[in-house]
Amino acid sequence: MEMVVVAPPALGKIEDLRRRFFATPLQALLSLASLAIMVFLVWKLLNWAVFSAVFTTSGGPEACQAAAGACWSVIAARWRIILFGLYPYDEQWRSALACLTVVVMTVLSCIPAFWTGRRIALVWGAGTALFYVLMKGGVLGLPYVGEEAWGGLALTLFIFVTTCLIGFPLAICLALLRRSGLPWISRTTGLIIDGVRSLPLISILFTFAIVLPFALPQWLVGDKLYRVILGSALFFSAYQAEIVRGGMQGVPSGQEEAAMALGMRYWQRVGRILLPQAMRNALPATINQFVISFKETSLVIIVGFFEILASGNAAYGTGEWRFAYVEVYAFIAFIAFIYFIFVFSLSRYGAFLERRMSVGER
Repeated sequence: MEMVVVAPPALGKIEDLRRRFFATPLQALLSLASLAIMVFLVWKLLNWAVFSAVFTTSGGPEACQAAAGACWSVIAARWRIILFGLYPYDEQWRSALACLTVVVMTVLSCIPAFWTGRRIALVWGAGTALFYVLMKGGVLGLPYVGEEAWGGLALTLFIFVTTCLIGFPLAICLALLRRSGLPWISRTTGLIIDGVRSLPLISILFTFAIVLPFALPQWLVGDKLYRVILGSALFFSAYQAEIVRGGMQGVPSGQEEAAMALGMRYWQRVGRILLPQAMRNALPATINQFVISFKETSLVIIVGFFEILASGNAAYGTGEWRFAYVEVYAFIAFIAFIYFIFVFSLSRYGAFLERRMSVGER
């Protein structure tokens, strides 16, 4: 005779909560105390941020100083500085349109129809060129705006895009050179990669921005922004080169041997056999490297650029709004949600690509 095990009846939600948080008198007391503290803190935050806050700029800074809540007037008065830095007021539409260009580039790069080397290169090359024309001007009737006036979100996106645009092809070249059959080439490349990876990004940015001009002739110095981008791209390429090389090592040697037996030349083997499979193997680490590079753009504040955090400092740096630094940083934290959206979307998209590309291996 078989014994039938009957599952216990499902508990209702209220009963489940009671057993979880109010099982004993002590647990019930702790739960109620925690709930009371949470309600108190939420009320204090809402009272400061909403109910007792000042939102209009009619009374100026003096109206904020007399209020008991937050002074959101500083955001209404200085939000353009936070988002666009020192970019001319009448031309800030160009900075906003340039940021939209980066969004369009990213979206197009995620569409399978553009997943070829030429199309991706065209999208990123044309998008970066359009971004640069919009920001700098001097052509098509757009007034010229020097790089020293760039700032805010547009500068952050420009540094990220150009770092990836320069650093990714350089990383592939370094990875191929490190796999060279000539020892002096592979060892020299390995020394360069390991040397760059052993240094923190801050020291590289400082060297390219401040120290390098003393070691170069004047005609070769260039603008500080481009030197910082080159330093950031070099740092990105050193890490990405090892990621690509790891992906190449994951490709079975028989693949390349079969291509050689078919009479394919070196660059044909690399472009059609080796790199596609290597990038597929290196996809998770590559996505992670893009995420890290995007977040590291904030470090340019150290060498004097007005990225979004430095623009926030400038927003309350004047004497009349100096007391409202908490509100400015709260607004910057809200803008930082853009970072979260980008990073989270990139991570989810990377997971989608992993699932899609592993269909044939299941």
